[in-house]
Amino acid sequence: MPELPDVCVYVEAVAVRTVGHALTRLELISPFVLRTVEPGREAFAGKRVTGISRLGKRIVIELEDQLFAVIHLMIAGRLHWLAPTAKLNRRRTLFALVFEHGILQLTEAGSKRRASLHLVRGREALAEHDPGGLEVSTLSLAQFAAALRAGNHTLKRALTDPRVFDGIGNAYSDEILHAAKLSPIKLTSKLDDDEIQRLYAACVDGLATWTERLRVHHGEAFPEKVTAFHPDMAVHGKYGQPCPVCGAPVQRIVYASRETNYCAGCQTDGKLLADRGLSRLLAKDWPRSLEELESYKAARRRE
Repeated sequence: MPELPDVCVYVEAVAVRTVGHALTRLELISPFVLRTVEPGREAFAGKRVTGISRLGKRIVIELEDQLFAVIHLMIAGRLHWLAPTAKLNRRRTLFALVFEHGILQLTEAGSKRRASLHLVRGREALAEHDPGGLEVSTLSLAQFAAALRAGNHTLKRALTDPRVFDGIGNAYSDEILHAAKLSPIKLTSKLDDDEIQRLYAACVDGLATWTERLRVHHGEAFPEKVTAFHPDMAVHGKYGQPCPVCGAPVQRIVYASRETNYCAGCQTDGKLLADRGLSRLLAKDWPRSLEELESYKAARRRE
């Protein structure tokens, strides 16, 4: 799922291409993507785009008369900028904003349709789509600490809860926790002041660094092939590969469709966190440390 750095780059790219231009029409290819009925899409035709912004992980396109198109990409939704004469791939396209000089297209890979479009009028209606999370870059250390300690959850859950913090998802939470040298399952109530300071710095620096990296990577081109996996990431998507800091193999916890990656050497004092599926399968044989894991693998190779 595109997260804060990716969405920021999308917002900037869309703004450069659309602000000040009138929308010719909003073309719906998949009617299921539109989750609202009022105002109708006809109300948007002919209106000029006045601004592009981010609302959590949502992209907000503002048009004249306080009309807003709120786009939530979810996991597989992606935006594309096409030439005005381009033909839309109707199998993957959910909707398109058509301008005289180009087309903003939303596609979604796979068969599940999770991406959404909400059309709303007025800022009060727009505010209903704000999950309420705080943007870390605007917080002081004290405000960040207060937000963390307001509940008692694992760090992974707290960082990725859109009602707590703004725009952080599965990928960048892995990177943030690795940089802060903290376990993803440590409870927020157990954090000391030093750990909170490390986490705060990792959030602010990590999100800013990755946003700038993506800006440089895409340059003036529209961002294509947006992905949660980057070669320069330390642990996310790197299961089994060596940690760039300590060299220990990156581990994972799999729950439902979400995978958390971490380094046992850097984040958990060498202890392996129980993976829901494998720990049930292995029961008492589940290795508790990197050393036990290597012994277990060696024994399996000899069988």
